[in-house]
Amino acid sequence: MELSTTVSELRYALDTFFFLMSGALVMWMAAGFAMLEAGLVRSKNTTEILTKNLCLYAIACTTYLVVGYNIMYVDNTAGGIMPSIGALIGTQSEGADHSLESDFFFQVVFVATAMSVVSGAVAERMKLWSFLVFSVILTAFIYPMEGYWTWGGGFLSEAGFSDFAGSGIVHMAGASAALAGVLLLGARKGKYGKKGQIYPIPGSNMPLATLGTFILWFGWFGFNGGSQLMISDFENATAVGQIFLNTNAAAAAGAITALFVCKTTWGKADLTMVLNGALAGLVAITADPLSPSPLAAVSIGAVAGALVVFSIVGFDKIKIDDPVGAISVHGVCGLFGLMVVPLNNADATFGAQLFGAVVIFAWVFGASLVVWAILKATMGIRVSEDEELEGMDVHDCGIDAYPEFVSVK
Repeated sequence: MELSTTVSELRYALDTFFFLMSGALVMWMAAGFAMLEAGLVRSKNTTEILTKNLCLYAIACTTYLVVGYNIMYVDNTAGGIMPSIGALIGTQSEGADHSLESDFFFQVVFVATAMSVVSGAVAERMKLWSFLVFSVILTAFIYPMEGYWTWGGGFLSEAGFSDFAGSGIVHMAGASAALAGVLLLGARKGKYGKKGQIYPIPGSNMPLATLGTFILWFGWFGFNGGSQLMISDFENATAVGQIFLNTNAAAAAGAITALFVCKTTWGKADLTMVLNGALAGLVAITADPLSPSPLAAVSIGAVAGALVVFSIVGFDKIKIDDPVGAISVHGVCGLFGLMVVPLNNADATFGAQLFGAVVIFAWVFGASLVVWAILKATMGIRVSEDEELEGMDVHDCGIDAYPEFVSVK
């Protein structure tokens, strides 16, 4: 009995440590989003985008602790639509595999990831304080509601919807909120001509954007691997190894495919498309990184890598301005990831996947559109034309990211 207790305690400690380290890797993705977005915006908006990324993470951690986790997980009824309201993060259940606190930490960094998707899509023309107010509402209420319907045991999970680590629950949800904001916000000045011309607005720092992508790639091992929830026995440890392998394979295939699509279509190796190709592969495999074989994971990543290039171009053609391609990477490829799950997972069905995707999009997009509209009618969501021209660093933050390159008047 004493030996059994000791083994049980060791497994509890190991699984808790695994949860915490996986959460720390996902937290590091906040730095990846910050670097990626800072590299893909113009230098005059760099400080502001960094401020947004740091503040949204802090807001997500606070609102999810006070409200969101409670809505998503605490004392909820299986198959329900409306969540219960319990006591903060609840109480440790008897016989748990890991600590409740480690579970909260792992979940809260996912919330911040969803909000980070929004940041890049609305960059360079949204008011800082309007964005931060929206961050509070998304992380405290909008995301936790659909999180309860899925991972929290609500009606979508009962309907058979499957999303292992969040292609839809996290990434497509973030993109849905971003799309609602972008539609009300409008495009950046000078992005589109009156006769349908599209004028590229290059980012300021490609090394920074590349670093951000590598950080996100690295953090994704915690994102997907940690979602296995356990590592303390043979079956789960083997599964985590498979998840790491498939996650890496999909990202690599996405980057390679995006590279070849760009070369064959335009004759150039567009770095920004290659970066988004890698991220597209990561998003797509996230819906089920365990069931596919390594070659199937390569195929999923490759299709996503091609899909994201044409999606970014397509959104530009209909004048939906997304400076970093977030809606395409996380939204379009998130949906794609959800819909290919049944190809490798016999427990999933196309009907349940489509139903879940439609519900998540409808809820997050609809709720976000209402919130953005209220913000637009009250405090406004877009900076003035003069502020946009001069740059948001000066007006929102009072600090230039690259002061040596600012002309002295």
